[in-house]
Amino acid sequence: MDNIIALIPARSGSKGIPKKNIIHFKGIPLLAHSIIYAKKSLLIKDIIVSTDSEEFAIISNKFGGRTPFIRPKHLSGDTVEDYPVVNHAVNFLENEKKEKIDFIALLRPTSPLRPQNLIEKAYNLLKKNKLGTSVRSVVRVKEHCYRQWFKEGDKLLPFISNVYEPYNLPRQKLPVSFFQSGDIEFIRRNTLKNKSVSGNYVLPLVLNHKDLYDIDTLEDLNKKS
Repeated sequence: MDNIIALIPARSGSKGIPKKNIIHFKGIPLLAHSIIYAKKSLLIKDIIVSTDSEEFAIISNKFGGRTPFIRPKHLSGDTVEDYPVVNHAVNFLENEKKEKIDFIALLRPTSPLRPQNLIEKAYNLLKKNKLGTSVRSVVRVKEHCYRQWFKEGDKLLPFISNVYEPYNLPRQKLPVSFFQSGDIEFIRRNTLKNKSVSGNYVLPLVLNHKDLYDIDTLEDLNKKS
């Protein structure tokens, strides 16, 4: 069987909500929802929480997440991207257990209430498509990118520049467009070799808007509690 890990990134710094990843949501810390979700999947061999906080580590352990390392400070800032965090965790685990990881299910704490079986669905998508480098959960956009603008000085510039007046196209002519959700990214291990968690062949796992629970601000938290 493939060696699949769940990786939950949970740094302690957060400007919108202090210690957001451990704030209580529906009675338990936010990050605990992702741990519990991963525990329900028979595919997952190991559930790792990548955190820079001893406090977060203790809470993660309580709910069944493993914290074999404390994330280095240089990987814990506001502007740190996903790749170095995921790559650090994978390399640590492969050195620790002396076995290769095949797939990584990246589960962000800010999406605590996921639809069932996303891990299984994402895994099946990659198993069926050998060219796929990763799977990303998405939803159809409500506000189309063809209708979006930049502001430069005192004028507007269309977000899409390679289509003639995209903002004037009738709705029926707009191409189907998607926005990424934070529910799951499912990554083939080899994709990391190109310094990316996405790669060049991303497969969509399409969700419904009613299933989205993205928590980034106190307003989001209060709305969903």
